[in-house]
Amino acid sequence: MAKIQLSLKARALRYLAAREHSRQELGRKLARYAQEDDDIEALLDTLQAARYLSEQRFSESLINRRAARFGNSRILSELKSHGLDAATIDDARTGLEDEAVRAAEVWQRKFGSPPTDPKERARQMRFLLQRGFSQGTIRKVLQNAGRADDGKEENEES
Repeated sequence: MAKIQLSLKARALRYLAAREHSRQELGRKLARYAQEDDDIEALLDTLQAARYLSEQRFSESLINRRAARFGNSRILSELKSHGLDAATIDDARTGLEDEAVRAAEVWQRKFGSPPTDPKERARQMRFLLQRGFSQGTIRKVLQNAGRADDGKEENEES
């Protein structure tokens, strides 16, 4: 039995039904299936005019998916790699929550206890750096982790 060939518009709508896509990403996916007479840019323009394709919704979706695990610089870098314009990226930057809170949550899930030696501290810092958190934020998280742990011990002794 032969597979039914989907039109480019049907394929695009199927991709968009699964999750939000950037214009660049959707164009790249559709290019694999385009025939000689297909105009991908015109299709993308039509989808944007019908509000099926939205850079704003895409950036919000990506932030919602990534914010619990990654820092601001990594999220913004990913938005840039998807070809979003500067205005959309600036809007996304203002929409990002407090990075220190997210970094503390990521650190707590992964490690849970403050570093005991410089080697462990460096390992924890590298982990958070790879996740895209800034060095200032990482320093605050590790300093507060040590203080929070000291405060818990004092409360237990009382």
